[in-house]
This record gives sequence, C-alpha cells and structure tokens, in this order.
Amino acid sequence: MILVAVAVVVIAVAAGLVIGLRRSARNRSAQSAPIARAERLRALPSFQRAVRRRTAALAGVVALGVVAAVIGGVVAARPMSSQTIQPVNTSRDIMLCLDVSGSMSEVDVEVLSVFEELLDGFEGERIGLTIFNSSPVQVFPLTDDYDFVRTHLQSIRESFDYLEDIPEHWVGTLNGPGASLIGDGLASCAMRFDHLDDERSRSIILATDNELAGASIVSLEEAANYAASVGVRVFALNPVQGVNTEISDELVSAAQSTGGEAYGLRETTTVADIIADVQEQDATELRGQAQVVWTDTPNLWIAVLFVLGLGFVLLMWRVRL
Repeated sequence: MILVAVAVVVIAVAAGLVIGLRRSARNRSAQSAPIARAERLRALPSFQRAVRRRTAALAGVVALGVVAAVIGGVVAARPMSSQTIQPVNTSRDIMLCLDVSGSMSEVDVEVLSVFEELLDGFEGERIGLTIFNSSPVQVFPLTDDYDFVRTHLQSIRESFDYLEDIPEHWVGTLNGPGASLIGDGLASCAMRFDHLDDERSRSIILATDNELAGASIVSLEEAANYAASVGVRVFALNPVQGVNTEISDELVSAAQSTGGEAYGLRETTTVADIIADVQEQDATELRGQAQVVWTDTPNLWIAVLFVLGLGFVLLMWRVRL
C-alpha cells in the first residue's frame, strides 16, 4: 500500500509539472506589455523576499502532499500492534468419579442429576468426569466450559436408557476382570489432575455403593491414602448409606482420611454441603498458555494524516493555488 501511495504521488507531481510547463508556454506565447527596467525591480530586496516566500510555500505544498500521501498509504495498510496476554483463571479443580457397575445402574441417573445440581452451584471451577467399572475411562478432562460439561453429563445419563447395543457408559469400562473396582476407580480419578506443581484446591466427588466384585489392583484404603498424599479430598455419594453399615463405614472412613466426607445420595442437604465443603478451600490462580493478540492501531497515523491534510489545505489557500 505504501508503494502504491508513492506511485500516486509521483504521478501527481509529474502531472503537475506537465500542466505547469504547458501553462508557462501559453503565457510566453501570449502578448504581454514590456516593462522597462524590470531587472531593477527584481533586484529589490522586498521582491526577492516575496519570491523566496512563494518558493518556500510551493515547496511546502509539495512536501505536505507527498508526506500526506505516504501516511495515507500507511493508514490503508492497517498498522497493527501485538500484545502478549497470559490468561489467569482463579478456580478449584473437581473430578466427578462415577461407578457405572451393574449394582449402580438403577441410581446412576439420579447421581448424574445430583452432579448437574452441583454444577449449578459452582462458578468458574474446573470440572472433569471419570467413569469406572472393571476399568476406568476419562469422559472429559478438567474444563471450565460448563456447556460442554452439561452436554456430556446428559449424554452419559441418556446412555442408561440402553437404546444402543453398546451404551456409552460401557465403552472402555469392561476391559478387566471383576466389576465395581472402587479402589482402582478412585486411584484413577486422583491421577487425572494436572498442574501438580501448583498448590490448588483439588476434590473428587465419588459416587459408589462400595460393593466390590473382584480383585482390584489397589484397595479403597490405598486409593484414599494416595489421594490424601497428593492433596486431593474425596467426597463420597453413597446411594445405600446406612443400609449396609460395614460397607458404608468403610467408604466414610476412606473419605474422611482425605479431609473429605461421605453423604447419603438422597439426603436433602447433600448438594449444598458438598458445595460448601469444596469452597472451603481458597481458589488459586491458574495461568493459561500465553497468547499473542494482534489489534489494529491506526489512531496515531489517522491523527497525523488529518493534521497534514489540514496544513496542506491551509497552505494551498495561503499561496492561492
């Protein structure tokens, strides 16, 4: 664009010179009255000052026109400036951990509804979802895109209608012997957190009836100890809380050993209590990947072009061109 502006200036100057030469030729060919002793008039200091002022004014007109045209080219080229921005998200990390074994099939839809209620109570927290049976599967990693989270929670919930030969909650969760391997599922959820070098609030909301059917790699106690060692609190949702005291007590003990708590699924204060417990810990800053943002910055050049244009017009008027 700048080269185009320079070309326009060159063409304009050439056209002006041609027009000026033609006008001078016409003036020389026209009859004019001779002036006696004109050389004495030209020798007068006042006349010479007037000629110098006129020459300087004409040179100024040409210079302003050239500079204005070049600046106009710069404006047309859309000057831009860059700024490096590193987004900062102040939040907590929460991993939803869902047991999708056969013993939980009747209540998993209800659990997912509780998860959605929990989502309504959080603001800006990063949420992830891992499901497990004989093997764990991460449905989605930690994210603060709540529309994305709701879409996948709804998709998992609809898969319990068994409208497909292989429902979504079966995919990848039946790759090992046994079923409802709670220790393995909890350990897998505890390993899904990122930014391990940063001090952050990390919580797992574990929904299970703790009815183990098979030999897991790690026990529930070992998984809870690992979660506690990496600063993860476990909050358990038990649909059969109090029905089987031994199993329920084991789940309560595991959750409390991490600094968390266990709740009955159908207790009226469950959602509010979990939200309050999670928000007890301070949210911390999480710095995202640095991004370079480019923006148009023509304002200064436009102002310069306006000043030059105004000066060009005033100078043209002053020398009466």
